[in-house]
Amino acid sequence: MNIEQAKDYIKDSVKMYLKKDEFGDYRIPVIRQRPIFLLGAPGIGKTAIMEQIASELGIALVSYSMSHHTRQSALGLPFIKHKNYEGMEYDVSEYTMSEIIASIYEIMDESDIKEGILFLDEINCVSETLAPSMLQFLQYKTFGGHKIPEGWVIVTAGNPPEYNRSVREFDVVTLDRLKVINVEADYSTWKKYALEKRIHGAILSFLDINRDYFYYMETTAKGRMYITARGWEDLSEIIYLYEEDNIKIGEELVEQYIRNDTVVKEFAAFYDLYNKYKKDYMINELLDGSVSEELVAKAKEAPVDEKISLMGMLLETVLSDIKAVIDYSDFLSELMPVLKTIRNSDSGLDYVTEIKNKRIDAYKKRLKANSLDDDTKIKERRMIEFLKKSCETLSSKCTSSVNSNKNGSSFDNGEIFNALKEKYEKEVLNMKNLASKTSLRLHNLFDFTDKAFSRDNEMLILVTELTAGRYSSRYISMFGSEDYNKYYSKLMLSERQSVIDKEIENVVFDSTL
Repeated sequence: MNIEQAKDYIKDSVKMYLKKDEFGDYRIPVIRQRPIFLLGAPGIGKTAIMEQIASELGIALVSYSMSHHTRQSALGLPFIKHKNYEGMEYDVSEYTMSEIIASIYEIMDESDIKEGILFLDEINCVSETLAPSMLQFLQYKTFGGHKIPEGWVIVTAGNPPEYNRSVREFDVVTLDRLKVINVEADYSTWKKYALEKRIHGAILSFLDINRDYFYYMETTAKGRMYITARGWEDLSEIIYLYEEDNIKIGEELVEQYIRNDTVVKEFAAFYDLYNKYKKDYMINELLDGSVSEELVAKAKEAPVDEKISLMGMLLETVLSDIKAVIDYSDFLSELMPVLKTIRNSDSGLDYVTEIKNKRIDAYKKRLKANSLDDDTKIKERRMIEFLKKSCETLSSKCTSSVNSNKNGSSFDNGEIFNALKEKYEKEVLNMKNLASKTSLRLHNLFDFTDKAFSRDNEMLILVTELTAGRYSSRYISMFGSEDYNKYYSKLMLSERQSVIDKEIENVVFDSTL
């Protein structure tokens, strides 16, 4: 399965393991909660999906790479303890608590989140001294003499032997205690993630043209040549930073992330060409509606790779705008119930301050629990910033009110709510203006695609990407798009007609037998 399917399967498994009966006991006993073993090539996003699952389920996450652990660090150190059995004194070997289990308890204490995922990466690369203890751990959730707390699900991951010389293949006895998921590198699935994470448009356009370069592994006379999804994502991050400071991007940078000489040279050359296209087509001006007949003619006559790059640049820009609107909307949706509780309170500024402090505390705890994805972080930071500024404004108004009022009465609760409501309405207006601008750019994108490309290929790419995208699909459902509805219906009818034509061809062919 691909990494997206693996994420859904793991998320469902964790939810089932954490189900409780009417007495608060876990429906599946700990001994029957088979650890999940995610087996796949390096750099395909195994760690990333664990962070997403923890965030979506609101549980904690503790991650460890087992290849770095010795028997002592994983199991704890042995020590002698004096015990009395039936009147006789004995010296008994016990173990200090494992560093791994101690980390779980620390996160539980710091975050107040009592359930979570213990993610152990490279579990099939453990040291020779630790290997015999892994079977006991996988079956009984025990390191040394200490058990993993109830409510913690074990998910493990590893690479197949062809990718790592240190891999130890599990025997049947061990495998029979695991839920094994084989994950394959799949560009189409990764691209959905890449669009959401704003992976650089040059990388996505390059991979759209050269899909075989998405993931590659080979041993040559020069050594191991490899390309991974992690490499492309890390390269994207550094490209954005280099562009901010106008630093030239060449092969010397690319080869630090992409370990294949041919692909390094091709991508470095493509990156320069991509920037030329960006300048030639004036992407922002085009999306704002400034489209000349010469520009349309140039796009019509462009070679295939140039058209793909152009569509990639346009989509990258519009999808970035769309995500900004969705993030803003999510923040406002989260803020509304908070304002309602303030309206119904009689505690005034003190209550607003209390809400702010609780929000900050909860945010810090979830950060410690590793249970915040990027979108939630953005939303929470906006909430905290809004509440901080609101407290400062209200405090200032309360002080002014007391100073100007002969009776010394402070800013009343109704005035406090109205002040917050006014700030909220300004935020709503800003969001609506941003959405209006984004909808206009989306319309201009459809209009240009229709004028510049007589074939349906480019329009199909546009509609497909908007349909598949998590943020774009939400945006269209929230704000609508006549262009999207028009071309979606047209392309779906065309696709259906193609299916019918093929069926007719098959019938004609069969009749000649």
